[in-house]
Order: sequence, then structure tokens, then C-alpha cells
Amino acid sequence: MSRSIQILPDAVANQIAAGESVERPSSAVKELAENALDAHATRVDIAIERGGKRRIRVSDDGLGMGREDALLCLDRHATSKIQSADDLSGVPTFGFRGEAMPSIAAVSRMSIETWDGEGEAGTRVSVNAGGISDVGDFARRRGTTVEVRNLFYNAPVRARFLKSVSAETRAVNEVVTALALANPHVAFALTSDGRVLLDLPGAEDASGRVAQIWGLEHAGTLIPASGEDEGLRVVGLVQRPDMARPGVRRSHLFVNGRPFRSPALVRAVERGYRTTIPQGVRPWLFLYLQVPGDQVDVNVHPAKSEVRFRHQNQVEGLIENAVRAALDDEVSSATFDRPLGAPPMAVREVGSGQGSAPPPSPVDSQMALFVPGPQELDGAAADSGSIGDSGEDGGSPGPVGASSGRSGRAQPLPEPGARRPRLWQVLDTYVFAETRDGVLIVDQHAAHERILFQRLMDGFEAGGQESQRLLFPLTLKLTAPEVAMVEDLGGLLSRAGFEVEGFGGDTVIVQSVPNPHRYFDAERAFREMIQELTHGSDLVRAARNQHERIASTFACKSAIKAGQKLSEPEMQELFDQLFATELPHHDVHGRPTIVRLSATELERKFGRT
Repeated sequence: MSRSIQILPDAVANQIAAGESVERPSSAVKELAENALDAHATRVDIAIERGGKRRIRVSDDGLGMGREDALLCLDRHATSKIQSADDLSGVPTFGFRGEAMPSIAAVSRMSIETWDGEGEAGTRVSVNAGGISDVGDFARRRGTTVEVRNLFYNAPVRARFLKSVSAETRAVNEVVTALALANPHVAFALTSDGRVLLDLPGAEDASGRVAQIWGLEHAGTLIPASGEDEGLRVVGLVQRPDMARPGVRRSHLFVNGRPFRSPALVRAVERGYRTTIPQGVRPWLFLYLQVPGDQVDVNVHPAKSEVRFRHQNQVEGLIENAVRAALDDEVSSATFDRPLGAPPMAVREVGSGQGSAPPPSPVDSQMALFVPGPQELDGAAADSGSIGDSGEDGGSPGPVGASSGRSGRAQPLPEPGARRPRLWQVLDTYVFAETRDGVLIVDQHAAHERILFQRLMDGFEAGGQESQRLLFPLTLKLTAPEVAMVEDLGGLLSRAGFEVEGFGGDTVIVQSVPNPHRYFDAERAFREMIQELTHGSDLVRAARNQHERIASTFACKSAIKAGQKLSEPEMQELFDQLFATELPHHDVHGRPTIVRLSATELERKFGRT
């Protein structure tokens, strides 16, 4: 009886493996470029023809190979990067499986030209469908060049699934871009059918690399983000909320120097942006994670584009908090300034090699954050006090808003003798404040929205915010859905300061209301709140829970309006309380509360620089 199970020949096995690790030309480019980086290359040149279908050429100035290694690298599971299964924990190189080179060779016509600097000549190996056809001496500088022709010529099924030349070219461009961002100190060049797509000299840091690829105009919209938590660290760049737009998002994640994809971590970034951007906006992000090797598994898929974290929730929380902290900083506010040179904030790699020593591997590079010194206000962050406290005797409200005395953010005190900023109102809508470094322009309605939102969210945590009993209760007629909404939210509305009772049918009675400022129209605010909560809006849909829905709609409908004239004490109270909130530079709609105009930009406009 004949057996039916047979061992596949190596050539067939390599073609099958190629289907996993080399799905398309961009996969081959990724594997070859990563090999160059693992060889400590300082420059990687990539050329493709017809999207990589006809030809791929990757050349580097790395360590190179001797003849024996040049031949051995074509065997499956031949690698210099690990020696045992234990090495998979925290593997410090891009490659480690020993599958890429034989897989690519099995489905193409390949040549390898390499020299490790030893001996008088290098080596050239020619391969056809996995079989070595020629080996000889070859004169070249130190490094390696791999050329792949007619990819998948002997695997027509795979070839038929390739996309158009333009689509495959874009995929290659994206791969090279990700590797260039992961390794800013390495020079990269990419040409397609003789046309230069990327020509990137080595950069000092990630922001410099972003500027090289997308220009200073886009790099200037990015701000630094960083955070640490029990051995985990993240540094990087995220987009200022006022510059984020719908549509295409540049989203790049790296762990220990390795690019990877993670929708869950992108969602964590979006959570960090909540209440600072409108719904549907997609901010750019470039985040570099450092995780102990035993807490991340990169051996998930042959393409190595996915990773698993031992403590996924901790990583997500770290990223969300880092983004949130970045948006709390002054540099996150909108600005009139235009970038004239390299962005002022940078994610910079330190510990680079000196002299003739090879540069550090992506994993060995320690990322450090360099941020400009804070542009402190001339007393703008003075004692916040409690704006509009009614006092023990229950007297009249203060200038702009009532406060429970709780603030979401520590308020720095001015230096001894520092003067308070000069404030003036323009168009009864904007408050101008002079600072040591220029001018801040505050939208009074947007600023008060942030103040009221913060105050009510703090009030929810503390059990509710204060309200005042009306001498003459409000009797309001609402629609049936609005009455149902009031009944459903009765407890939360009460904690927000609205004590509401049903009066039968379509009528409710409002017995008590909050007292956010002296211009507050309780009936109008309540009606608009209930209408928006009932029928929905972008603001309501963007909120993550009922507390945020009520707080954001209350802030929107109750804040002082544009066109309301304010006295100087009222402006000062508004200014001080804004800087006591958690995110003072952004209102609850995702609009800026503040726009900065630096003295440098003013001088540039007037030709003084």
C-alpha cells in the first residue's frame, strides 16, 4: 500500500512561505530594507520598476557579508539574529525568522552583491527560483545590494492578485516612509521608474524627519507628547487640535523602534483628544513606545506588522494620558505663527554612535523629549480665587461665574512683584492679554464653555454642583420626547443644578437652577439643553457618557455669549479661571479658546527681523 503523505521539496516549501512573508512588492522591500538596518546601514537606497513587479533594488552601506554568509542566508531559518527560542524575548532586530531571503528568492530572479570589508573582493550570488545559478567575486564598497527581478514570475496565482502599478508604488512608499520615521538618523532614497519619490538625508529627530517628508508646514502643527508608567515609556508627536482635519490621517506607531499597526492604540489616542476636536477629525500622530522585551511579543505574524502587549490596558492608558497631558500644555493652543525653520519641539534620539562606530540600532536608541521652556504669563495664572461665590449670606453672584471652589488643575502663582496681564476686550467677544512673549487672544464664549464644563464634571464627581432656589419657579411646556428625556435624566439634571418636577402632560416645573454667571438666562439655557439632548448634535454624539453629554451641553448653552460686554474685573476672573481648568486651550466643541501671537511673529510681519 503506497503512502499518501509526502515531504514537500524545499523549492515548494519556500514558495508557500513566500505567500506569508512576501505578499506583494512592498513586503519584499520591507524585508530587504530591514535587513539593511539590522546591518547598521547609515544609508539605504531603494529603486523599483513598475511598482516593484519588474524590479526591486535595495542597496546599503552596512556591515556586508562574507561569501559563506551570502550563500547561507538563502537557506530557510538561517539567521545571525537569534540562536535559541529564548532570544525571541526582546529580540532587538527587525528580522529574526530567517525566512525572508529564501522566500523572496523562491519566487523571483535574485542577485546578491556584498562585501564585509575583509579580503580583496566581495561576492556576487545569482539565484533563479530559489536555485543558485552562479557565485563569483565582485568588486564593490562595503555593504550589500539585493536586486529582485520579475517577482512572482513562477507563482502566477500570486501575481494575479497584485494591484495596479500605482497602488503597489504607494504601498512601497508607505513602507519606506515608516522605516524612515523609525530611523531618522539613517538616510533613505526611493526612486520609482527613475522618478525620485523620497530623498531623505539623516535627520536629528522625528520632527525633523516629518518635516523632510511632509514639509515644515505640517511638521509645525505637531506638538510633543510623552509619558511613563511602571517601566513603559512613550514619546512622540501629535497634532495640535486646531490643525487636525477630517480625511487622511498620518498615523505611525513604533515599539522599541519597530513600526507596527494597532487600531486599539489609535483609539486610545482619540480618547485623549476627547472634547478638544470635533467629531470626525483625524489628528496626525507619531508615537514611539519603549516596552521591556518580555512584555511585548513581536513574533505574531510573519510580516511582523502586529504585536501583542502583555498589559494592553496599561499601554492604552499610558498613550491616552500622554496625549491628554500634551493637550494641556500651552504649545497645544492655536497660533498665528508660521513655521520658519525646524519645529521648536522635537523627539530627539540620543546616544548615537561616535567616530567610525556603527550607529545604534532602532531599539538601542533611547528617545528623549526636548521641549521649549514654558512661556509663562505675566501673572496670568495668579490666584484663581472663587469667581462669583455667593458668600455665606447668599448675596449676589460675582462677575462672570459661580464656583464651588474646586478646580481641575493646580494654579501656578506669579513671581513676587509680577504684574497681572493687561486685558482689553475687542468686538465685545475677544479678550486680548499681553504676555512677556506676545499676545493671547481669548474667545470669551469658548473660554467660559471650558470653565463651565470642567466645573460641572468636577461637581459630578463631588456629588453635584450648587443651585439656587427660584422665588418664582419656571413653568415650561415641552414636547413629549423632551418630557421623557427630562424624566430619564432627572437625577443627573438635579446634580447639574436643575431641580425639575413633572406637572402632568407636556409641562414641567423648574424649581432650582445653577448660577454660572450674572447674565445667565436659566429658561433659555434649560430649553436649549433639553432640545439638544433629545434630538442629538455633534457635541452630544462625541461625548463618551451621559455626564459628559450634560456637562458639554450645559457649558455650551450657559456660557457667556459673544457680544457680551465685560468689565475689567470680569475679564480677569474669566482669564484666571480658564487657566485653572484641565484643558484651557480648547473648548468642548473642539475649537480653540486661545490663539497665540508671538512677539517674533509680530516682528516678522512688520519686517523687524
